[in-house]
Amino acid sequence: MKKIIKTTSLVTFIGVLLFLGYQIVSKINHKNEIAQNIKRIPEFSYQNIDGIAFTNKNLREKTSTIFIYFNTECDFCHEEAKIIKENITRFSNVQFIFVSAEKPEQIKKFAQKHQLTTYDTVYFLHDNKNTFATTFDVNALPCLVLYDKNNTLIEKIKGQTKVEILIKKINIE
Repeated sequence: MKKIIKTTSLVTFIGVLLFLGYQIVSKINHKNEIAQNIKRIPEFSYQNIDGIAFTNKNLREKTSTIFIYFNTECDFCHEEAKIIKENITRFSNVQFIFVSAEKPEQIKKFAQKHQLTTYDTVYFLHDNKNTFATTFDVNALPCLVLYDKNNTLIEKIKGQTKVEILIKKINIE
């Protein structure tokens, strides 16, 4: 009887280890796949705050791009928008793509509050299918994903970021 219990325990233990190992390897492979997919701006389709589709084809060519994943109730996101507004002239060859899964009305209020709707290089998008976080592998608010003028990933930055750091990373001055 003891031999059966020991054998069953050993088989169960090995089975659990194999299962956990498989889970870990799967997650690592998934992370590596996403990292590979975001080396260049991945295909995406969201809606602007007027309900019109916005995709990769709407991005300006030969222009650096900063995606900002945000939430209208996030204080750091408000501060990031404020900093961008105050320094918008320093970002003459950068397009800002603000993306949120919130309702378009909330996103529009956020954009208007920070007076960013009048700039033709600043876009506010509604992630109506809630895919941005997984597509761009972001999990913090705000999270900035920086691409150079050739659409190649420079860096992902979690949290509020100083303008000097953005300018240095994006290499525009």
